[in-house]
Amino acid sequence: MDLQSAREKLAKFGQEHVLKYYDELTEAEQKDLLNQIDETDFAVLENCKNLGKSEGRGEFSPLAAMQVSEIKEREEEFRKIGVETIKAGKVAAVLLAGGMGTRLGSDNPKGMYDIGLTKPVYIFQRIIENLQDTVKQADGAYIHLFIMTSEKNNDATVNFLKEHNYFGYPEDKITFFKQDMAPASDYDGKVYMEAKGRISTSPNGNAGWYSSMLKAGLRDVLLKEGIEWIDIFAVDNVLQRIADPCFVGATVNAGVSCGAKVVRKNAPDEKVGVMCLEDGRPSIVEYYELSQEMMDAKDENGDPAYNYGVILNYLFNEKALFNIAKNTLPLHVVEKKIPYIDENANLIKPETPNGCKFEQLVLDMIHELDTCLPYEVVREHEFAPIKNKTGVDSVESARELCKLNGIEL
Repeated sequence: MDLQSAREKLAKFGQEHVLKYYDELTEAEQKDLLNQIDETDFAVLENCKNLGKSEGRGEFSPLAAMQVSEIKEREEEFRKIGVETIKAGKVAAVLLAGGMGTRLGSDNPKGMYDIGLTKPVYIFQRIIENLQDTVKQADGAYIHLFIMTSEKNNDATVNFLKEHNYFGYPEDKITFFKQDMAPASDYDGKVYMEAKGRISTSPNGNAGWYSSMLKAGLRDVLLKEGIEWIDIFAVDNVLQRIADPCFVGATVNAGVSCGAKVVRKNAPDEKVGVMCLEDGRPSIVEYYELSQEMMDAKDENGDPAYNYGVILNYLFNEKALFNIAKNTLPLHVVEKKIPYIDENANLIKPETPNGCKFEQLVLDMIHELDTCLPYEVVREHEFAPIKNKTGVDSVESARELCKLNGIEL
């Protein structure tokens, strides 16, 4: 993009201030800024007006999960189907690793965080060790691992994993790609600048992974390798089983468009999204959307009807995903603290929310699909998220759960 085209694009969206310091930039910085202007979708900024407005939801009803008791009874059957599917090369995994370890007090990508006590044990290491368990169950059949980074952490992530020899995983079975970014703005929809030559951006939400894969041309790889199922999972859960053969087998056997690992809630008001039906289609109801009536509802066994929380581990049928990729997912406006430069080009790090970020969410992706199998896993064995340094869902609680599962730290 040349300067004149950039001016025209910015004028169309009322963002001319982006070029305020253009003449002070080096030639390389000018080129980078023009590229960023070219790639940025400023149209999303008009959604600022929707901040705080409740997004209309449909009519919720319960969606029964396949419970641990049934899974144990049919384990051999499911595992056989899953192993056959993996050995046929039909399963891939996508690690959502675009985040930074800021809340853990680290300036590095979150996956580089060391949770070890007597030796280094990195989050990335735990994830790859878990994936290696699946490879062993599948008689040594390696699963193609796609790692989604962000523009903020890509180089550090790639270099770290390379330095550690991918923790023993074959390099030719790992592919990196970057998540698309969305601009961040003030409440009036004016984009913030995080530096004189840099628009403030943030990742476009946890549903952005598939569109980012398509943009990176990776569907060609999926088709060439005959991949039919993609297990997506977040970087912060150090206990999750990845492309677990039993989960794969149950999902394939059920003939559904996706499977979702869920855990039984530890309290009716636990702050976790819950699998349900919305207007007859699979969906996720957020904890703050659960009415008292829904919390009190019971299934035929007398158990809570809305009882299974998602842990961000989903197995998607790739063809079903591609069919919905042309549909535009809803955009969620989130209030956040956004660092920016003021009128004197001083960097300000706000202590309270000062603007909007824009995200697409996996729950909307699931709602576009026609069928989903909620698959119950045991919380203590598969759910150790690291979101905080101490307290609930923290480094401390994850360490305790790792010890409980015999993992040496």
